[in-house]
Amino acid sequence: MNWLLIYLKGIAMGSADVVPGVSGGTIAFITGIYDRLLGAISGVNGTSLKLLFRGKIKEFLKAIDYKFLIVLLAGIGTAVVSLAKMITFLLKHHEVALWSFFFGLIVASSILVIRHIKKWNAIAVISLILGIAIAWYLTSMQQIHLADNLPGDFIAGFVAIVAMILPGISGSYILVMLGKYEHILGMISNFDSSNLPSLAVFAIGCLSGLLVFARILKWLLEKYHDVVVAALCGFMIGSLNKVWPWKITLETYMDRHGEVKPLLQENITPPAIDSSFFAALGLAVFGLVLVLLLEKLGKRLQKA
Repeated sequence: MNWLLIYLKGIAMGSADVVPGVSGGTIAFITGIYDRLLGAISGVNGTSLKLLFRGKIKEFLKAIDYKFLIVLLAGIGTAVVSLAKMITFLLKHHEVALWSFFFGLIVASSILVIRHIKKWNAIAVISLILGIAIAWYLTSMQQIHLADNLPGDFIAGFVAIVAMILPGISGSYILVMLGKYEHILGMISNFDSSNLPSLAVFAIGCLSGLLVFARILKWLLEKYHDVVVAALCGFMIGSLNKVWPWKITLETYMDRHGEVKPLLQENITPPAIDSSFFAALGLAVFGLVLVLLLEKLGKRLQKA
């Protein structure tokens, strides 16, 4: 039953990481496995790697809590593969509705993350404000677009995976900011052998990011918990500028498949207060309530 729960928590983390709203790290945080996850990742270090190179496989696996990682990654992989095709379709045909849902997810996640600040002081407040300002500025700029090639895929994986394990920042949202979200999701949902090199390099980037930053993140959260969490929350609030559902496209670019994609967009007010507006509003509220319910479920699972 314990392994089944970990697998289900992996599915919840994977589902969160596919959509640019809730962080997989947030799900790990509220379901009580965050410390174990960081500990397992941090277990891949110089000491454990020496065991591996000396042929002491059992000792190496024990050091990295391999059973936990395998079951959790199986759940994450299940969710990513299952949801990728559906979200790719929705992005093309129901963009406003989907971004409205994501908007609600981010608002709720901000509320949850800010609750984990144990003690407010001037530094925490400044950190929150700076996080909001930086995210708002970055999301107001012309969209960064990493090239759809192997170096671009590696960088996207490296950066996005760091966001995935941080409570508060969505890895998928980082991919949106880097202009790689639809590219990566499209390769997963329409997988064929030609996509294998790109996906492999993306995975290597993810693994590299984990190994480099997991120990740093663990140390920062232990030493400067409230300041770090406040900055993360500020970043989430500022990122709402990016996921506002109603936009006009000012500049475009053509990707390697010949499809025209937005490069610079500007937020606008809803064109009309009609049924589509209320549908979008309802989806935003649904996203908000869903995350709050997930938190309550997570607390029950921690007690179980």
